[in-house]
This record gives sequence, structure tokens and C-alpha cells, in this order.
Amino acid sequence: MALIELRGVSKIYHLGGEEIRALDNVDLDINPGEFISIIGPSGSGKSTLMHILGCLDSPSKGSIKLDGMEIGSASARELARIRNQKIGFVFQFFNLLPKLNVLQNVELPMVYAGCSSRERRERAMDALRLVEMDNRAKHRPMQLSGGQQQRAAIARALVNSPKIVFADEPTGNLDSHTGETILKLFHDLSLKGSTIALVTHDPEIAAVTPRKIEIRDGKISKNVDAKLSGQHDGPKFAVGSQQN
Repeated sequence: MALIELRGVSKIYHLGGEEIRALDNVDLDINPGEFISIIGPSGSGKSTLMHILGCLDSPSKGSIKLDGMEIGSASARELARIRNQKIGFVFQFFNLLPKLNVLQNVELPMVYAGCSSRERRERAMDALRLVEMDNRAKHRPMQLSGGQQQRAAIARALVNSPKIVFADEPTGNLDSHTGETILKLFHDLSLKGSTIALVTHDPEIAAVTPRKIEIRDGKISKNVDAKLSGQHDGPKFAVGSQQN
């Protein structure tokens, strides 16, 4: 059974009497343990797709299932619970709280989930060890490099053992060498069973994933499993600089 199922999903906005279809009748399955990329230029609909897949927004039409649950009509409170328990997010600008240290930042999703302080600390340290950041647990974000901040953000995304992690331009604020390191980390996590979706405009970033979903004008224009097509001979992490 697919982890995420979209059927006939559209997102429609009405501006000045004009109908704008940010997504247009999209069908998509994402299976457990997949490492995929969602790629498209600015305005293609890829961010709208990620927001709907990540339960940050609801479709105007169509149905979406996550882990067997129909969530298209879920309330805002239900969506918040689903995001906390089943979804992890990693963003381009890290989104770490500057007044908290690394350990406290990673603990945050568990605070919202109502976990005890002991459980929060143990699970946060486990997540930090996974990304080799346990020796920076007491540092504040401003004391870390960009790559270290992104590793901390990945630990925070993993700490509740989500069903899927969405990474939105995760190397976009990093130099090329650090970006390669972060992509390799995602690859290694996928080999351990994590389901990961990279959202990017960069074909070189998308090339590291075994499956690539290309979206244009609100529609999926390509949905390629490189393993099945014989195009994928292992990940290549040589990416250009993503500095903004």
C-alpha cells in the first residue's frame, strides 16, 4: 500500500475573477522507503504540491490519503496532529530558534506531542547522534556553520519518527561541498528506511534520487523511476553552488 495517495487533486485560486490552477488533477503515489525528488521551475506548482502532501494546505478538489487515512477533509487541529506525528520538514533557512540550543530545538516537536522531559532528551540525543551532531547539543544556532544548522534541522525532522520527511531546497543556503554532504546524509537515511522527498528547482539535486517527479503548469509532466528505466547507476553528489 502506498504511503501517500493523491487522486485527482487540484488547488484552485480565484483572483480578480480569474481561476488559477496551481495544481491541476494530479494523481501520485509515494511508497514507504522511497527517496524521491519533486522538481520544477518557480511557479510550476511544486511548492503547492509539497504543501498539500505535507498537510500544510488542503486541496480544492480530489482526495489525499496518508498512511491509509483520508485527510482531504481533516480539520486544522487534525492536520496539526498529523504533521506532528507523521511528517518531518527540513527547510532552506533551517528555521532553528536562536534563543534555544541545538538539543532544545530538536526537542520542540516532542514538546508539542506532550512527551516527558526525559523522553524528549533521550530521543533528541538519538536523533542528533544519527546526524553526527550530538557533540554540538549545547551550542546555539549562531555558533554553528550552515551545514551544522541543517544537520540539526534534519535531526528535528526525524525525532518523532515521521512516516515521511519533506526537504524544501535543503541545500539552497549552503556552499556546494556542504550541500553534497547534506545530500549524502539524506541518501544514507533513505538506505535505513526513511521516506524522503526533496523539493527543488535544480536538476543536479534531483539527479541524486532514484525517482524524479517533474511538475509544470500544475501537472506532473514526468514521473521517472530511474531504477526501472535503467538510468540510475548510483547517487552522484557533485552539485553546483546553491548560495543565494
